[in-house]
Amino acid sequence: MAEINEQQILEALSGVKDPETGEDIVSAGMVAGVQLKDGHVAFAIEVDPTRGAQLEPLRKEAEQIVHALPGVLTATVVLTAERAGSQAKTAPPSPPAQTPSGQPGDQPGGAAKAAQMIPGCKSIIAVASGKGGVGKSTTATNLALGLAASGKKVGLMDADIYGPSMPRMMGITGQPVSDDGKTLRPMANYGIKVMSIGFLVDEDTPMIWRGPMVQSALEQMMRDVNWGELDVLVVDMPPGTGDAQLTMAQRVPLTGAVIVSTPQDIALLDARKGLNMFRKVDVPVFGIIENMSYFTCPHCGERSEIFAHGGAKAEAERLGCDFLGEIPLDIEIRTTSDGGHPITVSQPDGAHAKSYKFIAETVWNKIEQTLTARESDAPRIVIQ
Repeated sequence: MAEINEQQILEALSGVKDPETGEDIVSAGMVAGVQLKDGHVAFAIEVDPTRGAQLEPLRKEAEQIVHALPGVLTATVVLTAERAGSQAKTAPPSPPAQTPSGQPGDQPGGAAKAAQMIPGCKSIIAVASGKGGVGKSTTATNLALGLAASGKKVGLMDADIYGPSMPRMMGITGQPVSDDGKTLRPMANYGIKVMSIGFLVDEDTPMIWRGPMVQSALEQMMRDVNWGELDVLVVDMPPGTGDAQLTMAQRVPLTGAVIVSTPQDIALLDARKGLNMFRKVDVPVFGIIENMSYFTCPHCGERSEIFAHGGAKAEAERLGCDFLGEIPLDIEIRTTSDGGHPITVSQPDGAHAKSYKFIAETVWNKIEQTLTARESDAPRIVIQ
């Protein structure tokens, strides 16, 4: 199969016309962020934010044209509101809906939106942190595996577009395929379905995408992936509390969120910001996990609290949320994750795996409680 290149893609797209101006989208400079990897193509079409909805047919046309090219296995095209006339402009995220009390609440039609975005998925939880470097992705991976170990049908989505790590941590190589030319089949390992932008671009390729492009890509990774039946989709969120994180929290029908932090004060300060972000958009925070809680020397057995200890538990109490547990700083957790054999599956009977499984059980109980509460709050229609 001949290898596709960017020039061939642009030549094909030059036949796609903007219905309002009549100019082709390549000459108009609307095509941006072209990414190629082994026959998988992804790019964005920059449009005026006021025309986003009406240009969905144009997006589909561009996607179909590129997908039909020889050598193209999959094509992923997103609309991004980066242009307003000749000025670059980023569209602000949609504001959260307001409850009668004036507080941010669920978006209208949240349940219908969840069914439309990921049919067959019962719940979605976000694993987040206020900053990078606290072991969020390792925690998300082992949490997902802990849920799967208890018999749950689990999906794992890598929402960290700029630093995708799930292909390496889950020990998965290759690219997803499409059975129908419309949706991708997620990759899988250890009984978990996995999707990451890392499957579609080279590991060392920088993702030079702006906020709206990232958000569109994330929504497509959920909407245009055939996840099948899932009890829970675990989303490894990008670190921080910027536009991408906020819009993800607002637009994705999250069942709840888990915050990961180290015990040190500066990490807890950022964790507090992440927790408050979810609360502002009315997403239940299930609790805080203290990662890198302590270090036990493998040679002498002496325990050292390198980043202090107990800070996340104290912060959880102060903020009125649950403390889910502590995970130590241990070389085995690091090496098994880097090697694609996470400790929850490579050492399932070990102390660390048991800690992750205990946290997973606690999180699942909270998922069930949240779903039950939402069902009981739903209005009932009584015919007399």
